[in-house]
Amino acid sequence: MGRCRPSRERRVRRAGVPAAVAVLLAALCAGTGSASVRTDFDPATVRKLDAAITEVMKQTGMPGLNIGLWMPGRGVYEKSFGIADRQTGAPMKAGLHSRIGSVTKTFTVTGLLQLVDQGEVGLDDPISRYVSGVPGGNSITLRQLADMRSGLFDYTTDKKWLDGLRADPHRTYTPRQLVDVAFGHPPNFKPGAKWEYSNTNTVLLGMLVEKVSGQSLADYLREHVFAPLKLKATSLPGDSAMPDPHAHGYTDFTPKGTVADATNWNPSWAWAAGAVISDLDDLHAWAPALADGRLLTPKTQAERLRTLPIGAAPGASYGLGILDFNGWLGHNGELPGYETIAAQLPAEKATLVVLVNSDVDYRGKNLSSMIGNAVTSIVTPDHLWPAPVATEAK
Repeated sequence: MGRCRPSRERRVRRAGVPAAVAVLLAALCAGTGSASVRTDFDPATVRKLDAAITEVMKQTGMPGLNIGLWMPGRGVYEKSFGIADRQTGAPMKAGLHSRIGSVTKTFTVTGLLQLVDQGEVGLDDPISRYVSGVPGGNSITLRQLADMRSGLFDYTTDKKWLDGLRADPHRTYTPRQLVDVAFGHPPNFKPGAKWEYSNTNTVLLGMLVEKVSGQSLADYLREHVFAPLKLKATSLPGDSAMPDPHAHGYTDFTPKGTVADATNWNPSWAWAAGAVISDLDDLHAWAPALADGRLLTPKTQAERLRTLPIGAAPGASYGLGILDFNGWLGHNGELPGYETIAAQLPAEKATLVVLVNSDVDYRGKNLSSMIGNAVTSIVTPDHLWPAPVATEAK
């Protein structure tokens, strides 16, 4: 869940980074090792957070991460750990750009909901009214696409397509090429019958935003979502280049499962479902804006927050392009080289952002979720970010 990345079930499984690299990274992360630091929590809490994060880093061998935790009345915890570039050893810093994977979905669905507020589309409109060629599109609503209940096959689980992406991660894909891969498979179930995460859904919504607004999705989001909130480091790229400064991202989504630098791999395959770039400060601004709906009418925000249980983790439910993890509203994201959490806990007006520059699982467990669970276990034990569940052989 939260993964705008190719299916992990069909790739070669690796236990982790090579031993020599793991030793080096453990040394780098032995202390807090922070290149960027801002904390005003009580010292005992800071020590606990430092220790928990450092332990996860040593355990997993992750290269580095940026983390921000903002809790009014309790404190601020902003730190950078580890390295941003294995080749140069440059430290992680708070201002570095990162690919944010499926957190992108929160922006794309916000664009859709703005069009709902403008009366341009209706949540219960069929997708066939806006995008042609969708199997059963007359019976699939925009709402079902946004809340992952359409039944459409997820193109990122197509084996032939996966093999092609793994062989050439620099290839450019168009949105139509992506959905056509999905449309080559029969739907997995009838619309509305159950919940199933599918990147196809959000790509279709991106196509709809372009059709209805007359703008490219990148331009629409920049003008109507990023600019109003002054998210100056956030963009939907039109190519594979990463803005400077940036963290390098490391992945084992390779033909032989060896670790590679995926920083400049082409994210067009993820597009509306996962290609946005951002940084710690911008996501600090975005998470509360997403949770309180300040870019939408109260009525439409209420529709977004009508979450339904998904069964993927204890306390997990999903609304319109938004997760509710035990009260934390937002999304996680993952694509080759990067993992992200951006969420707000309205009950305590707390914001959590985690940016990890690797997606190499530890014994089948997602790195960012390991960090999120460790941190919330300390500061919000009644509102845990779910512990990652080990996936089956990859």
